[in-house]
Amino acid sequence: MYKKVGVVGLGLIGGSLCKALRSRCNVKEIVASNRSEDVLISAKSEGVIDDYCLGITDIFKGCEIVFICTPVDKIFDYAKQLAPIVGKDCIISDVGSTKGRIYDEMSTLVDAITYIGGHPMAGSERFRYNASKEHLFENAYYIITPSENVPEQKTAEFKQMVEKIGAIPIILSPYEHDYAVASVSHVPHIIAAALVNNVKKLDSKEEYMHLLAAGGFKDITRIASSSADMWESIMFENKDDILSVLDSFSEVIDEIKNDIITNKKENVYNYFLGAQQYRNSFNTATPKAFVKRYEIDVDVLDRPGSIAIIAVLFSSNGINIKNMGIVNSRENNSGALTFAFDSEEDRQRSVELLRDMNYDVTVKE
Repeated sequence: MYKKVGVVGLGLIGGSLCKALRSRCNVKEIVASNRSEDVLISAKSEGVIDDYCLGITDIFKGCEIVFICTPVDKIFDYAKQLAPIVGKDCIISDVGSTKGRIYDEMSTLVDAITYIGGHPMAGSERFRYNASKEHLFENAYYIITPSENVPEQKTAEFKQMVEKIGAIPIILSPYEHDYAVASVSHVPHIIAAALVNNVKKLDSKEEYMHLLAAGGFKDITRIASSSADMWESIMFENKDDILSVLDSFSEVIDEIKNDIITNKKENVYNYFLGAQQYRNSFNTATPKAFVKRYEIDVDVLDRPGSIAIIAVLFSSNGINIKNMGIVNSRENNSGALTFAFDSEEDRQRSVELLRDMNYDVTVKE
């Protein structure tokens, strides 16, 4: 595992990486660069980093890996500055939420750097260092897009690092990545911002909409509070895929709008039913195609404390819950919980404990 790590950009992701690498990967030395020295001073005083600089300097010499955690339109510039300092043996990675253009740009430095692209799909609407946390990446997908010239051993080490910080590594081509995140991340951010802007536009001078938006509306538009600088950059870095997905979304909106205008009640019903069923199929557990799962389903009564009883049972017996989900498709008075574990051993022990307490348990294959 890496002994010396560099981080460029100490925001939410950069700060969390430093904390996770220090705590979970036993990294001995972490150096960092950031535009704001106040953040660097704070991180050093907390023991999160060992040394820092403003800009790119020789402080990064000897790093085995450097993470560039800046807006996507700045990543390549920093990589060019780092190349002569760190050399080809050092891995240069990034955490940008678009990969195709960066991948193409990094290919022009193939003789100077070893590039492994990355995108930890973790974060929140809070984006500064003071929101960073060591466990941010737990159970989050971490997309890896290594360059063609990267030795398998270096990719394997990077994947191991991702697992150690608690994330789930998935290797994708940069172009597959960009189309997928345009659909599940980039366009949803546009839609969240559009909903907020529309309410602002429609609200009266008494601001009743602003008052009533404190409930569900606030929940579904939470991501509209994200960094404007970051999202402006993303929109143009992934422009083609975002526009393609927006075209598809416009077709969906036009279709339901037309069904409402023409009073096609069955179509409107099926619109919401289809969304409900597909949404309920989302599972917090990891797809088998990417990583081995150790899961069980547990029948429980739908009443207060049901989840807490099982959680305490596992905790008191030293069993870690890797992930947990609620099966929403039950139509009777009992519900089902899905639990995922780190190992087959933990799964078997959980089954024994639950069956001893007369729970109905199904082992998922």
